[in-house]
Amino acid sequence: GAPTISIFLKPPGVIPPGGSTTICCICQRSYGSFVLYKGSRRLHTLEQSGSRAEFSISNATYEDRGSYNCHYLEGGTVLARSTQLEVLVEELRLPRPDLSVLPGHEVTAGAAVMFRCTTTHPSTGCYLYLEGQIRAQVLPRERGDYNLSLVQKGDSGRYSCQCYTFNAFNASREWSPVSSTLDLVVR
Repeated sequence: GAPTISIFLKPPGVIPPGGSTTICCICQRSYGSFVLYKGSRRLHTLEQSGSRAEFSISNATYEDRGSYNCHYLEGGTVLARSTQLEVLVEELRLPRPDLSVLPGHEVTAGAAVMFRCTTTHPSTGCYLYLEGQIRAQVLPRERGDYNLSLVQKGDSGRYSCQCYTFNAFNASREWSPVSSTLDLVVR
């Protein structure tokens, strides 16, 4: 069948001005080239000898914010397009949250797991990131807990969280830095 291509940020999260991140594109095929677009503008092409292309953003500016996607080509023909990846560049003004996991970093498949993102600031909301996933999980608001019940092997990986508050004065979000990462192993 036709190949699919995934796109994600590593590390995930909102980037501060001057910060850095990498846009990763992964395709099951490994002999074509990857092209990175921002909106409809072609930015970079990488000829690949593997199934993954990495495009770095360093010393980020507000110009770097926007919608990115990857195309995978073989012989000049586009075989796959990724979904859109939104890159946000914002000043990080809130304190850094702490991420913890209960019952622990190593669990067996089928166990119930709870992630807790704690912040000293009365934040409006927090996101839970799993590296390699484009979708962030929104943590429920009351306590910043996210219950991942009945974990599977696919839930293993590197997690982090990031909180925001809504500034009604200028109708914008104010963000915290991303928490330290936490590795979950599902056996």
